Amino acid sequence: MTALDRIRNFAIIAHIDHGKSTLADRLIQACGAVEDRDMREQMLDNMDIERERGITIKAQTVRLDYKAKDGKDYVLNLMDTPGHVDFAYEVSRSLAACEGSILVVDASQGVEAQTLANVYQAIEANHEIIPVLNKIDLPAAEPERVKQQIEDVIGLDASEAVNISAKTGIGIAEVLEALVKRLPPPKGEENAPLKALLVDSWYDPYLGVVVLLRIKDGRIRKGLKIRMMAAGATHEVDRVGVFKPKNTEVASLGPGEVGFITASIKSVADCRVGDTITEEKRLAAEPLPGFKPSLPVVFCGLFPVDAAEFEKLRESLTRLHLNDASFVYEPESSAALGFGFRCGFLGLLHLEIIQERLEREFNLDLIATAPSVVYKVHLTDGTVMELYNPVDMPDPVRIDHIEEPWIKATILVPDEYLGSVLKLCEDRRGVQENLTYAGNRAMLIYKLPLNEVVFDFYDRLKSVSRGYASFDYHIDEYQEGDVVKLSILVNGDPVDALSMMVHRAKAESRGRALCVKLKELIPQQLFKIAVQAAIGGKIVARETISALRKDVTAKCYGGDITRKKKLLEKQKEGKKRMRQFGQVDIPQSAFLAALKAREE
Repeated sequence: MTALDRIRNFAIIAHIDHGKSTLADRLIQACGAVEDRDMREQMLDNMDIERERGITIKAQTVRLDYKAKDGKDYVLNLMDTPGHVDFAYEVSRSLAACEGSILVVDASQGVEAQTLANVYQAIEANHEIIPVLNKIDLPAAEPERVKQQIEDVIGLDASEAVNISAKTGIGIAEVLEALVKRLPPPKGEENAPLKALLVDSWYDPYLGVVVLLRIKDGRIRKGLKIRMMAAGATHEVDRVGVFKPKNTEVASLGPGEVGFITASIKSVADCRVGDTITEEKRLAAEPLPGFKPSLPVVFCGLFPVDAAEFEKLRESLTRLHLNDASFVYEPESSAALGFGFRCGFLGLLHLEIIQERLEREFNLDLIATAPSVVYKVHLTDGTVMELYNPVDMPDPVRIDHIEEPWIKATILVPDEYLGSVLKLCEDRRGVQENLTYAGNRAMLIYKLPLNEVVFDFYDRLKSVSRGYASFDYHIDEYQEGDVVKLSILVNGDPVDALSMMVHRAKAESRGRALCVKLKELIPQQLFKIAVQAAIGGKIVARETISALRKDVTAKCYGGDITRKKKLLEKQKEGKKRMRQFGQVDIPQSAFLAALKAREE
């Protein structure tokens, strides 16, 4: 039993690489939660991909026991959150389970786009925020300038910001004291009916579904019959525990506490994130405000290289979906690539991570088609259809207009790179909304079509700004756009896996680039092959792959020229017939290279 005024729940928020996970490591060490011999870098990042890439993908929690300078014992529930824009939904869930946040800002780099996005989420969740300046031991650190920047850009009072170095451990004791002194304790009624927020759930092969929850009111213990209010499912609790970081069983969890339960739940579908858990016999009057469901914004097809692995891919997606419910998938088939799945993701990094996890954890060889976004197609009869895949585009005669999704992007960039960033945004059909300065850095707010961003915008932004620009976005609205479907034809047959939606102004250059690339990739045949890009019935670009020539006159030496002519005429006839009935098999390697080529 821990008294409410001795509990502190807090999240660590920051931009990518500003040192959240390292600070979490130091706090765990300072509270003695892990023996020194068991300590390792990125203690809370469990996945191999997280450790290799040095990024956090899943938010993790840990419970720390801390004895403050005033001699009182406190319980600290720490949530380490991801910093990347694709995993913003993980951040919003963690914030809902806490009362306060530590805002980590790199003292050499200052405020970045993702810092702003995460701080605004914390302010919306009514958090008390403690600014912490990390990496003060670096020669380039300028803590005073960064404090000023926090006040100018975010509007937070940074006069009491804590200076630390998470790597060397400077200032960690001050952070712990600030947590206890400056963050409010949680509120809650122990005798009220049980109300708990479902923060996360994942699948464990031995225990079934493990549910991470934050208790608001009431108490949860082993043997209690619980009900999920949104899913309507009832279960009996088997185990109650907390992460210290190893999972440790406890007798019960009361108001303000964060922990986990298992209840022999077979499918994560029953455990919707943001659901309210209550007691079967004493139901709560109304559910807690949940989270906005995460909506996929980028779609792509995933196909097994070996068609026989389709069932294995289905099984792997089902299992992966248990741990990451934020991506969606449904079966689809393609003439060129066989059977596969159309999957929806929260962004390109999310797509890359899921693809890498499928290849690693389930040993699959996959081909991913080009990423596309969801368009709203308004038909002449007044109905609206959502277009996830360019192949499903209706006949242009039936289309009144097409709307495409636009985003609102915040870009922070040092002013010497401002010109090239502005040019990049203009090239991508961007509309500038605002441009302000904080010190020597410009803060741009742009509206951009998502279609132009999903391909390679982030990489281009990093290269034109030498890696100094930071970028954050959220979906803004749908707007009418002049969007057309670009089809690729090889020998007169459309190749559905290569068709894509593009803006009419860019259709010709995109089509030409793809035709040139395919010309290099498709092997020569005994007849000429036309590679064409078309919009509807209109060909906008064409390349021709020349025929291989077999020397039929090799056996004629000397003699009359007419004999040679006769053989050549005969060969010509044969080639004509071949071109009519010949099948061109595009090798898998050509598909992969063509899909990569579009990103260039």
